[in-house]
Amino acid sequence: MALVRQTLVYDGPGGPFEGVAAWDDAVSGKRPAVLVLPNILGQKEEDNVKADALAALGYVALVADVYGQGKRTTLGDPEMGRYMAELNADRGLLRARLEASLEALASLAQADGARMAAIGFCFGGKCVLDMARAGLPILGGVSFHGVYDRPDYANVSPITAKLLVCHGWEDPIAPPEATVALAQELTDAGADWQLHAYGHAGHAFTDVSRKGGDNPKVAFEPRADRRSWQAMTTFLTELFG
Repeated sequence: MALVRQTLVYDGPGGPFEGVAAWDDAVSGKRPAVLVLPNILGQKEEDNVKADALAALGYVALVADVYGQGKRTTLGDPEMGRYMAELNADRGLLRARLEASLEALASLAQADGARMAAIGFCFGGKCVLDMARAGLPILGGVSFHGVYDRPDYANVSPITAKLLVCHGWEDPIAPPEATVALAQELTDAGADWQLHAYGHAGHAFTDVSRKGGDNPKVAFEPRADRRSWQAMTTFLTELFG
């Protein structure tokens, strides 16, 4: 294995944007491509490690930047949600930036642009769902402890992207009624969807930086983290099979 990381600066509305791509240089030819959508903080090393792990599975991955070059926040920052809030208020702009990020992934020499997927965490999980809702050209997507509110534009019908929703049942940001509403939305849209709900897990269950925090409902949970990644691995194998 010869793991490669590469910074990728790309254009889009409100850009430029700066992401990080990863692939195994020992693999020849084009391969399936996976877009990684970060949480509230934006692109960071934790996301790059996820891209490395996808590269080790034989994919080419790009950690997307939907905030803009240099626009990042940190855990504990009183305004850590400021860039996310701008896009929550303009879901059409978010859609356009997701489309630009997907085009940047497809532009990589290692990427098979006909076989692309997306995974996302927290706000990134919302991004994955919005990509499917908007009909962007992904075969499928995985939302990890995502946010489920619908955008203010109409879904495509049917939603053709297959979806795996990995959900912490104790998540205060996505309570049971929001989770059931998402299931109904996806059913009404004709999507091929599945929901994995993890008991005794809340929001951010994949986020190791939340280990040992004082709020058990927004915390790293190792069993849910392990099980959801395995579920994603199986999902992508089937998707690209």
